[in-house]
Amino acid sequence: DMKTDLNLLLECLKYQMDCPLSQKEALITIYSICQQNSEASEYFREIGGLMFINDLAKSSVHCIVKEAALFTLGIIIESNVYCQQTLCTSALFEDLILFLINKDSGVNLKRMSVYVILVLVSNNRNGQTFVRDTGCISLLLQLFRTTLCTPGLGVSAAGAAQCYELWCSVCSTLCACVNNPQNEDNQNICCSVFPYAKEWLESCTEPDILRPICSFVGLTAANNTYVQKYFVSIGGLDTLAKVLLELMHDSCLSPSGTKLAVVVTKTLDACIANNSALGGVLAKYHTVSQLLKLLCNETLNTGEKVSIILTIGHCTEVCEENQCELLQNNGLPLMIQVLTESQDEELIKAATFVLQNCKQMTEQLSLKINDNSLNVNNAEELDVEARKRSLQDYWKKAKEILHRINLIEQEQDEQRVQGGVFADASSVANSEALKAHEVNPADPKMYMERTQKEVPRPQQTLKLDDQVLVPSVNCPPRKNEPVNTVGAASARQSDQSHVPCPETEVQTDSVPQSHRTNDKTAPGKNQPLPQTRQVHWCMITMTKEGHIFLVGFFLPHLDQHSFCSKITRKDRSTSATSSSHKMADLRCLGCTAGGLSFNSKTFTKMLQSCLHQCDHHKVILEAEERYRREL
Repeated sequence: DMKTDLNLLLECLKYQMDCPLSQKEALITIYSICQQNSEASEYFREIGGLMFINDLAKSSVHCIVKEAALFTLGIIIESNVYCQQTLCTSALFEDLILFLINKDSGVNLKRMSVYVILVLVSNNRNGQTFVRDTGCISLLLQLFRTTLCTPGLGVSAAGAAQCYELWCSVCSTLCACVNNPQNEDNQNICCSVFPYAKEWLESCTEPDILRPICSFVGLTAANNTYVQKYFVSIGGLDTLAKVLLELMHDSCLSPSGTKLAVVVTKTLDACIANNSALGGVLAKYHTVSQLLKLLCNETLNTGEKVSIILTIGHCTEVCEENQCELLQNNGLPLMIQVLTESQDEELIKAATFVLQNCKQMTEQLSLKINDNSLNVNNAEELDVEARKRSLQDYWKKAKEILHRINLIEQEQDEQRVQGGVFADASSVANSEALKAHEVNPADPKMYMERTQKEVPRPQQTLKLDDQVLVPSVNCPPRKNEPVNTVGAASARQSDQSHVPCPETEVQTDSVPQSHRTNDKTAPGKNQPLPQTRQVHWCMITMTKEGHIFLVGFFLPHLDQHSFCSKITRKDRSTSATSSSHKMADLRCLGCTAGGLSFNSKTFTKMLQSCLHQCDHHKVILEAEERYRREL
């Protein structure tokens, strides 16, 4: 029975005061029963055994009894929180200080005293406060500075091993004083020994030394911007980066080197996590590329990968150089691979963190990577900014031009309505169309007046510098038919370079000589109409002063032989009033308006005003209606 055994062992301690070996054996048996047994530890406290061992540690004159008593106290405190609260007093911390400063105390006794301090402050804010208020933490820092130097003073191998164990215990205790829960006051005190830690990092990369120092530095700097800045100011972050660089050369051959590199990585992360601007210090050591190389190691477990990716994330959070290094070393594809292939939630969050950091600057950095240099001159930087604004400028100018075109078309529509261009009587429209067809295109004055009357409605715009190309239903002159319009003349005067208008045309016959503007003779009334169907672009030219010149073109002469029946001038004059309403003629306003200039809007209105359309223009209207419904 556990309770019976503890009662008998306690009685043995009380009645064996003159036999230190028997007391030591009883103490060893007690901690073996109470170790990791909260119920046994609690019962031992209830029967008064905890306080008796505490008094025994202070009063015994035998060193072996003191050491065994302190070790048993530590085991019981660690096993039961009520025992920790019972012994967590300033009096006990003061007694432990006496053990540490006593010159007669051996290294092993000091190590047992440090162990009791460790279990008193672990997960205990009250213990962290007592260790600071009693001055115990200052004594621990002194041991941190001096104990590790003892082996270099001619101490034996056994003594050096004991000193190292004491130093490791001190490191662990200091870590418990500043962390879990985090204690900023203790962190600010403990950072005073960072210069010593930096010296050891520079002089020794042995795992037995490097691991405790990295743990102490990392926990002391965690979530404390003041401590982080101080560590960077003394060159500690540079030292860690150099250590990582050195370890990475050995990690390919040594698995232990890989594990140690992960420890250093965690320490680096703790030193920059709350102040990502400090990550810029690591850029000159190419830390990000080393971390990516370490991440590809197949021996890493999930937790180690998470730590490495988080460190990469903090390095690239605000530092452009580290972001560039991440891109140059294929870091983004690696993060995406982790994001898509991993099933671990923490690993996915870490990879997402890295991708979010680099999202905003990916485009800018990719342009700089192409130059293989981060030190671009001012002209190149301005060029990058200009490229980023190009799309915005394009849409802005396009919208302005379209707005002006709409205003011009509205004014022209109003003028046409007032002028009675679209008459309801088809006979009047036919006569006007015939008169308009008789205008000599070779006459520059008449030609210029006609080209200035209409502005084609753009369906879509294409921008190139300050010129906008607008698709139109109106046809420009052919390449061998130059037209001296107002828009073209003004564009030449403003030294604007014209962009060729792309065109798509289907020709069934050549254009008659009478329809060329460079011909000196006017066309005859009975000359046949050209048999050409074309779809061209209309060009809008913007000058530097902001003026817009629009070049309009004639409506194409449709193939009347293919779609409309032939009709002579005699038939047209004799049946202008009677046969205009008959379907047998298969004639409409679209067929007889070959010489007029229209845009897509006015031409459609003219066809709609006609009571009877020919088959050709009826198909055109139906196709346009279907297109509008789809839009």
